[in-house]
Amino acid sequence: MHNVLNLIFPIVADNHYQGSQIASIAFLLLAIIGIVRSCIHFFAPDGGAGTIAGMDLSVPGADGIKFAFALWGSAQLLYALIQLVIFFRYKTLIPLMYLLMFLEIVLRMMAGRMKPVRFSHTPPGQVGNYILLPLSAILFYLSL
Repeated sequence: MHNVLNLIFPIVADNHYQGSQIASIAFLLLAIIGIVRSCIHFFAPDGGAGTIAGMDLSVPGADGIKFAFALWGSAQLLYALIQLVIFFRYKTLIPLMYLLMFLEIVLRMMAGRMKPVRFSHTPPGQVGNYILLPLSAILFYLSL
């Protein structure tokens, strides 16, 4: 157990990654996908709320929805940039980042159940959660 904790929280954060190369390359691909996704949320006029997620933006407060999606995009962009820094400079932190990714998806899914929203169709991110949740757990294991 002590050894696993040292892999998740290394004493020195450097590029001496000892986990699976599959987990490492997948980490880079997920970061790139994260940059694309975040830019859509941040730069799209509706933040993707209507055009991608299928939310009805003809309601009062729609500007707040668009603003929230843009804020979410900005947070996603920072997270993806941190992922790139870790991939290129601090690979020993990849297991920690997979653990955080798993927890973030769990919290996002919990938020969706606690505060459900009506969509005209199932948003890609909602489907993606069911793919990324087990995938992040598997990649976390491989990264150790």
